Amino acid sequence: MYLAENLRKYRLIKNLTQEDVAEYLGITPQSVSKWERGETFPDITFLPPLANIFETSVDMLMGMDTIRAEETKYRIHDKANTFMKTERLEDAEKVYREALRTYPNDAEMILGLASVLALKGDRDQAVKLTEKGLLLSKNEKQNATMRAALCYLYLQNGQSEKAVESARRLPHTRESREVIFPVITSNPSEAEIRESIRFIITGEPK
Repeated sequence: MYLAENLRKYRLIKNLTQEDVAEYLGITPQSVSKWERGETFPDITFLPPLANIFETSVDMLMGMDTIRAEETKYRIHDKANTFMKTERLEDAEKVYREALRTYPNDAEMILGLASVLALKGDRDQAVKLTEKGLLLSKNEKQNATMRAALCYLYLQNGQSEKAVESARRLPHTRESREVIFPVITSNPSEAEIRESIRFIITGEPK
């Protein structure tokens, strides 16, 4: 999955051309070009020499470090979400704060912590982290969820204009304009707002 991208990345790091790599391996530059575009893949016997050229490991070329990191992050989110759904918010917060020591600028970890703080009622910090995480995040599903939660957090903070403006830009489903806009504009109680945040983040009504 990551091989094509890594072949190009490591080649550029070593300041080599496709012709240089091809000459070392005794193949055509067109073959190297196709590998880097993901159109074909090198024979397994070429992986050790490629790793040698780029002074790295076969695992790194294959992107195993990235795959392992993604699996680790998945387990972190799964553990924290289990805690959130059972109201163990202190435990969920601890999971994300520990994860952020390893992944300090990871958007999903930042948004994960923001979601816990939102459920705990720490509005200012939740807003700050959500706004930061959304700038970094490429996870559209999580972005939609946290944008929806942000509407309610703005409302709790007395920023009704920001809440309405954010609600207008939402997609569909439980984070949608159709669901959130009527609630935002109906002067909901504090309890209703908290329940809405909980439902958006966990997907489960109380």
